[in-house]
Amino acid sequence: MFQCLLLSFSKNDFMKGKLKIGLVFGGKSGEHEVSLAGGRSIYNALDKEKYDITLIGIDKKGCWHLGDPKNIWLNPESIKTIKLNANTPKITAISKNGKVKLMNLKDGKLFADIDIFFPKTSGTFGEDGCLQGFFELLGAAYVGSGVLGSAVGMDKDLMKRVLRHAGIRVAKFYILRRKDLNGENLSLIAKDLKFPIFAKPCNLGSSVGISKPKNIKELNKAVKMAFQYDNKIILEEAIKGREIECAILGNEKPIASVPGEIKLKEGHFYSYHAKYINEEIAAPTPRADLPVKTIKKIQETAIRVFKVLNCEGMGRVDFFLTESGKLYVNEINTLPGFTSVSMYPKMFEASGIPYPELLDKLIHLGMERKKRDDKLKRDYNT
Repeated sequence: MFQCLLLSFSKNDFMKGKLKIGLVFGGKSGEHEVSLAGGRSIYNALDKEKYDITLIGIDKKGCWHLGDPKNIWLNPESIKTIKLNANTPKITAISKNGKVKLMNLKDGKLFADIDIFFPKTSGTFGEDGCLQGFFELLGAAYVGSGVLGSAVGMDKDLMKRVLRHAGIRVAKFYILRRKDLNGENLSLIAKDLKFPIFAKPCNLGSSVGISKPKNIKELNKAVKMAFQYDNKIILEEAIKGREIECAILGNEKPIASVPGEIKLKEGHFYSYHAKYINEEIAAPTPRADLPVKTIKKIQETAIRVFKVLNCEGMGRVDFFLTESGKLYVNEINTLPGFTSVSMYPKMFEASGIPYPELLDKLIHLGMERKKRDDKLKRDYNT
């Protein structure tokens, strides 16, 4: 059912001492605080004997800041209070003589080499291909999916269209842009989807901006709220079923974790509030109680979703499983959560890969992909 991904670091990875990691967190999206908490969790779990870690926090304006574990995170006790210390030095990354370096913006001095970036930047400008494109321009290795997989995985409209075209079951949905917004359109959509329905920004995660209206009045409010976060929103059929998740790890030959389940209190959905604020609403279970045949079906579908969307490194595929056994793909997260309550590391831990080892594998996959892509470029140019 679950096969271990056999990865190990080669001697070349450590020829010059510790591997130099640029751990990037925060960002301009509505998931800023979640990303800060995830970055801190990753830092705490990384092996300091193996890695030389540079902490890079991105503030809500998009500025990069250099910090250390004692000053980069302010009030880190919970997601409710955590903040980025914006009084730390502003920096950027540049490419020079084939190497990726960090530069202090105040005096222009170069002060660090980076072997690989590890982004924990959920949401827009960090998970949607923007940051990945910058890494590509730098010629940098980085953890997670590339530009295309990140962009398509982030956009719920494109993601669901691609999956549907590939024959993977998704819920019925409609896409709205601001110019399409009028009472008649909403009434027709609601009549087809039937209440309750979900209203979501197309390009955001962590359930930010999502609501579940039960009537036309609530739908009007939900649409207005979703448009606060994006210029394109999705209205989606509510599937009644168990909320199942499955974690994916790998590049060309990805593996799937044991599936987990999100058990919710009656009348609730897995909102931002349920994920990070009120722990009594949701009960994440890293190993779902499912028949072996169903587990295999979920794992195979999750891997297929990962491949169809051109993802690499990691991903968490979220499903709805109905009483009749139908499996609907809700979405993929190409930079899944890494906080203390996040399911991605917990599902792999339940599958036999503890958190620190999981981080090792993700870093190796990023290095492996960079070597593969560099070889392709060399072969193409010869």
